[in-house]
Order: sequence, then C-alpha cells, then structure tokens
Amino acid sequence: MTWEESKIVDETGNEMQRCIVMELAGTEHISDAELYRKIDEVIQRESVKTHFSLNRRLQYRQELFYAIRGLDLIDELLENPSVTEIMINGHKDIFIEENGRIRKYGKQFSSENRLNDIIQKMISDANRVVNETTPIADARLKDGSRMNVVLPPISLNGPSVTIRKFPEQFTMTQLIEKGTLTQECAEFLKKLVRSRYNIFISGGTGAGKTTFLNSLAAYIPAGERIITIEDSAELQLAVPDLVRMEVRYSNMEGKNEIRIRDLIRAALRMRPDRIIVGEVRSEEAIDMLQAMNTGHDGSISTGHANSSEDMLLRLETMILMTGSSGMPLEAIRAQIASAIDILIHLERFRDGSRKVVSVEEIIGYQEGKIKTQELFIFDRTKETLLRSDHRLVHTKKLQKAEL
Repeated sequence: MTWEESKIVDETGNEMQRCIVMELAGTEHISDAELYRKIDEVIQRESVKTHFSLNRRLQYRQELFYAIRGLDLIDELLENPSVTEIMINGHKDIFIEENGRIRKYGKQFSSENRLNDIIQKMISDANRVVNETTPIADARLKDGSRMNVVLPPISLNGPSVTIRKFPEQFTMTQLIEKGTLTQECAEFLKKLVRSRYNIFISGGTGAGKTTFLNSLAAYIPAGERIITIEDSAELQLAVPDLVRMEVRYSNMEGKNEIRIRDLIRAALRMRPDRIIVGEVRSEEAIDMLQAMNTGHDGSISTGHANSSEDMLLRLETMILMTGSSGMPLEAIRAQIASAIDILIHLERFRDGSRKVVSVEEIIGYQEGKIKTQELFIFDRTKETLLRSDHRLVHTKKLQKAEL
C-alpha cells in the first residue's frame, strides 16, 4: 500500500469512527454485539461510496471496535502473540519488539488527545493516577502486562508509553529446544533446585530472567510452601501451596505504600519453605539475603546486571545505599557469599535469542573478596554452553537430599 493509499484508508476509518460516535451519543452501556451491529451498518453505508474488499471490511470492523470500546492500536498489538514489547514515543511514533527484533509499527494514533485518553483509561483501570503533577506512573494491565507512562513536560516528544507484555511461559524442555541452555546444564540445575540451593539469576533488560525463573521453579518438589514477592506479578508457578504477593504503590497523598522489603518481612512470618523474589532492586537486598541465611534454603531471586561479577557488586551497592544496616563492606560481602550458592547469568544476543552464558558457584569469602568458580560457560566460538573442568565444591545439600 502506498503512502497516499494509506492516508485515504486512515481518513476513511476516522470518518466512520466519527459517524459511529455521533450516532451512539447519549447511549450508555451499549453491548459489544450492539456496537458491532452499528459498526457494520456504517461500513455498509460507506461501501456504497467506496468499494471495500472483504479483508478491508473485516479490518475496519475490528479497528473501529478497538478505537471505540478498547485501547485502539494497543489492543491489536496486545493480541498479537509475536509482539513482546510496545514502545510509544508520542502519538505518531510507535515501535514494537516482534520475534526478538525492534521495528517501527506502520500505524499511528489519530491525535495526541486520543493517546492521552487511552493512557488515562489504562491508568484508571489499574487504580493509578498520572497527570502533569505526577507525570510518571507504573501500572499493570488486566492481562498482566507491565506499563510505564511518562507525560509532558517530562517527556518532550509527547506522551511516552512502554508496555512489556506478560511473558510467555516455557518449560525447561522448551528452553533447551530454543537453545537457551543444554540438557546437561538443565539436569544439573534440577538437582540444585531440589536440593534447596539458593540461586540468583542475573541479566540485562529483556534477557529472559523471569521466564527462566518460572521454568526453574517447576523443579521445586510438591508439598513445599512457596511465597512469591514481586513488583509486578508475573510468576506463574504450578505449586499447590502458593502465596503470591505484590507491592502496593503509594496513593495520591504519598501514603499506604507497601514495598518489597515489607513483603519479605511479612513472608518470614508465614512459614515459607522457599521465598521467591521476582527482582531485587534496592534496599530489599539485605532482607532477601538474611532470609536465605536464616533457614529458607532453596530461595530464588533475580536482578539486573551485565555479568555475574557485576551482580555481586550491585548487591553490595544496594545494601550500602540503604544506610540503615550499619554493616561494613567486609560483613556485607561475607553475608552475600554465605547466602547465595549459585549465580546464573543470561544474555540477550543480537539475533533476539536469550541464552544462559554462565553458571557459577560462590565458593566463599576469602581475603576480602567473594570467590566464585564457573561450572558452565558459554563458548561464543562454538555457540553452545559447555561444562567447565571445575566441579561443585559445596555438596552438602546434594548429599542431604540424596541426589
């Protein structure tokens, strides 16, 4: 379709939308079926003036329904399973991540006011507020997708919206088939999970940390009480005795906030066998480490970092930034070395694939440093994950589990 043809199609669709809105003026609580009927009538009238193919009729039908009832262009992107991220830079520029690659979307919103209306609908449905006074907001959509909104004057090129769709769930077998890790590594990690090793998963944005955590948690034996704590609920664990908790943001007065740190403390009084924190970002790091060190073996968490080494440094920084622990750096490092048994690092490659690039064991704290050794390392020449010559040093938990 040429640019001129595309412009005509957009103008025709906008004109039909105006007709429908005018004819429905004063009508409240119209059903979806009635709205579709009205849309069909308007398309039929318009087709007398301009011939539409069957595909064009169906496209107009769905687009008009989304525009009037739903979230306009966002709806069709949310329903597209190959789209994993939606990035809106003002009403004219929409980018999407599809099948691991980012590209510009071929459509745009009719106006900035239309985009603002959609933003307010999404935010209000999530019981959040965003406006010029509070121009930044995070929310979770009904399907579990995470949304971030930044409004002018903070966002200089119009309203900015970033939506990360609810991650697709994969079994470990499927991840092996996709090349995320090898069968040998998966079997090794299975033994560690069942033996209640404390595991920390690191990686950059979009590296697949949450997806991998979901798959790894499937190895947790039945009969254990699991408590999950998340900033935005994404984990879906097939565990009978499961308690899921999610943070609560402060209200308009800046009160009633419930942080991840608060939830970890509450979880310790709920008789958990394992605590799973979706992502550690700041002051809650100290509470997570203390939980791992006080009888809650088998706990799992994730964090943003460019490597396993960087993740350890970030954990140190998170604890130091709280300023409330009063712990010297040496004590913090010793605490980290004692709490975490295994570090798994994932990386997103240029072709959009996500892979485990290292599995490391924390040996201990010696001479002022946290000592680690690589058990699995990704060979970039052979493009596969290989077992190193090192063997697991701390085998007490494996022996106790008789694995």
